[in-house]
Amino acid sequence: MASTPDGMKRFYAILAGVAVVGLGVLAYLLSRPRGTSVPANVTVQASDTAGFRGYFKGSESAPVVITEYADYQCPFCQTFATLQMPTIEERLIRTGRLRWRYRDFPLQQHQWAREAAHSAACADEQGKYWEQHDRIYGGQGEWAGGDATEHFREYAGASGLDLERYDECMTSGKYAGRIQASLEEGVRLGVGSTPTLLVGERLYQGRIDSDAIGRLVDSLAPRGTQ
Repeated sequence: MASTPDGMKRFYAILAGVAVVGLGVLAYLLSRPRGTSVPANVTVQASDTAGFRGYFKGSESAPVVITEYADYQCPFCQTFATLQMPTIEERLIRTGRLRWRYRDFPLQQHQWAREAAHSAACADEQGKYWEQHDRIYGGQGEWAGGDATEHFREYAGASGLDLERYDECMTSGKYAGRIQASLEEGVRLGVGSTPTLLVGERLYQGRIDSDAIGRLVDSLAPRGTQ
């Protein structure tokens, strides 16, 4: 039976609607940031570390410097970052007694550790390193068991980053060498697990709380001597 003119109009209208929806879905998929893969075991170039010694928090004149070698996907590092560091920052860093230096030490068994470190490095480009650092650790339970890329991007937006710049930075993998250099530095010093703290020439490994850090700082720089 031949179709009526009205029936043909309805058919073409439905067809056009399907096409519009399909184009919308395609545009959305194309606009989504591509998944990133930060390479491991890259050859470190001089430009990867030029002028960069780590991520610092605290006064340059602080009498004690502690370096933390940590992995964003490490559960113990997450506990230290979320439960111990706020007290350390309030009592020791903000009072000028301690300067904190963070170094990436991504463990091989942690799938997202390098991408997390790279996400924080891209945030550092926009002056938001510690904001992204804290959000990644705070959200570890959300991203550690699945596709972390989108979560890191959400944190970047919440941290106030320009997401177009962030996406370009992540896709480039430009800080893979910096992350590898940090790992190799830790290996040379004898770091074998995370978190590990370096104070002077001595390594402290295992679960260390804010009270232990306070006693250590007191032993190295008693109050009233700095």
